[in-house]
Amino acid sequence: MTTTDERTSAAATAAVGTGPASTGPAAETVRVRAFAAARAALGWSERDVTTAPGTTVGNLVAGLLAETPDAADIVARCSVLVDGVRADRDAPVPAGAVVDLLPPFAGG
Repeated sequence: MTTTDERTSAAATAAVGTGPASTGPAAETVRVRAFAAARAALGWSERDVTTAPGTTVGNLVAGLLAETPDAADIVARCSVLVDGVRADRDAPVPAGAVVDLLPPFAGG
């Protein structure tokens, strides 16, 4: 997986099924946004991620966690939205999608 913030790792690349040279027609870009505790745990709030066609929410999250394994506890509890709609881990992530990582919020 390649990202705009230059924190690419080979482990994350393998987790989403794409490699550094995968900028050809089969590569897809999605925007990932992390909020609140997820943002703090991952160390960024927004980034573009290049994925392979057929990437699922689970693949995408696994790739992100390969780069930042210490964030696993927080990210595991996050709700994931794809284009504003809650998505399960096996849901596909289409090209151009916006994926939001929302940790549990308290208050009211």
